[in-house]
Amino acid sequence: MERLNGAELFLLDMDGTLYLGDSVLPGALEFIRTLEKTGKRWIYLTNNSSRGGADYVPRLRQLGFPCSEEQVYTSGMATAAWLKKRYPDRAVYPVGTVRFLMELADQGIAFTEEDPAAVVVGFDRELTYAKLEKAVHFLRRGAGFVAANPDLVCPMPNDEVLPDCGSICALLTAATGREPLYIGKPDRRMVDTISEQTGVPNGKIACVGDRLYTDIAVGVNAGAISVLVLSGETTEEMLNRSKIRPDYVFPSVKELGARLMSGR
Repeated sequence: MERLNGAELFLLDMDGTLYLGDSVLPGALEFIRTLEKTGKRWIYLTNNSSRGGADYVPRLRQLGFPCSEEQVYTSGMATAAWLKKRYPDRAVYPVGTVRFLMELADQGIAFTEEDPAAVVVGFDRELTYAKLEKAVHFLRRGAGFVAANPDLVCPMPNDEVLPDCGSICALLTAATGREPLYIGKPDRRMVDTISEQTGVPNGKIACVGDRLYTDIAVGVNAGAISVLVLSGETTEEMLNRSKIRPDYVFPSVKELGARLMSGR
């Protein structure tokens, strides 16, 4: 447990890790209080690029979780940070929700419909054929292809799903032969960017979540500490079959918090 006890910053997935839908998981609020008591920092981390970070603050507070805007980091924010480095003086063509565009614009990303440096795709619940047509046009003429997150679907209540960013990109790939660069989990760029912004090295960051192929994979890929909780999507059977191996496994964040307290 030495490596976990030495973690300074916890990157926390939300749905399936801290809550399910509108129900807080048992022990989740106590877990956050444990992080406070043990002097740990934490950031709520999400691949959902259809919303802005500020959208999560009132939702988390309503559920009882302490949260400031600085404690939420989205794949949209990570995408904006990468774009600023890669195309510091160029505008891009975005395919995303109004909130996604605001997330990019807040970090100084400019938009254009004439010769963009890149087509930038998010989870667009406001998608239109006109957006797709323009995106295909620019991609076929050499624009870069950047996407906020690789998720194919977004789970919904009653066993329904919505086509997510990865599915939109699959359509664009089929039409253009171009493959996107994905920024969100499991790509390590989200963790690397947070490390740069906070000054906490990757080896002192713990990635906590319920999905092996995103939450755990991003920790493994970034050289961070990976902590799987079995309170959401992943079952023990899925874990046993998986090639992705977390550093630690707990039934839920309740047990994770108890273990952190015992290691003080």
